[in-house]
Amino acid sequence: MRAARIGMLGALVLALASPAAALDRSPHPTPRAEALILAQVGARLAPAPRAAPETATEPALGQAGGLRLSPHPAPRGAFVPRQVSREVTRPPGGPSKIGRICGSRKILGRTASSIPGTLPGCGVRNPVQVVEVSGVRLSTAATMTCETAEALRKWVDTGVKKSVRRTGGGVAELRVAAHYSCRTRNHKPGAKISEHGKGKAIDISAIVLKDGTVVTLQKGWNDRRYGKMLRQMHKRACGPFGTVLGPESDRFHRDHFHFDVARHRGGPYCR
Repeated sequence: MRAARIGMLGALVLALASPAAALDRSPHPTPRAEALILAQVGARLAPAPRAAPETATEPALGQAGGLRLSPHPAPRGAFVPRQVSREVTRPPGGPSKIGRICGSRKILGRTASSIPGTLPGCGVRNPVQVVEVSGVRLSTAATMTCETAEALRKWVDTGVKKSVRRTGGGVAELRVAAHYSCRTRNHKPGAKISEHGKGKAIDISAIVLKDGTVVTLQKGWNDRRYGKMLRQMHKRACGPFGTVLGPESDRFHRDHFHFDVARHRGGPYCR
């Protein structure tokens, strides 16, 4: 009996000392032989993972005919949405390009959108912005009707050029003092709406010659050299325009010509 107990005790000691017992007590158990074999077989049968690209770039618009690469690469494995290149066009209703307008080859400018008035009686339907008339530029793009632009063209041809002739090399520019402006006459409260508020008037304060000389109405009207020239321009505006006011008309026009295309029963009103 004692020998049998010793044999059982020895078998127990051998079992505790075996590798299997040691594996069961390990805080970090490793897979058994069967599991290791199955894992190796599965790894051989599984498809190899795709290699990720070195850098993934985000598509951006900009190159003609498609996409261009962004200078800021996205992280590896990040989802990059596909973008489609679209041509950017200007919205309709914007200003047109400068060219011939009002059916005349001598009037350059562009068409503009209709202008609603901020006061009753103001506003312009189908206005134009004139930048040059008969080869003479305007100091600023002047907004007016085509009727006014045509009257200005006639005055430049028959009044300005014939009055200036070759003085200073000829006329180069008209200094515009005022064009479209929604206001009353002479800015007086309660007065009638000015022809400026209808796009039918333009004010000229000076003539610039090709040699750079600036002949102002304020200083040149009574000047010995330029006074006669300016007075001829003033006189010859009467006809192309319905209203002509100059430095001798009243205190509001001492430094400029006022021209408008208003029609009067007794004919052109010129002062």
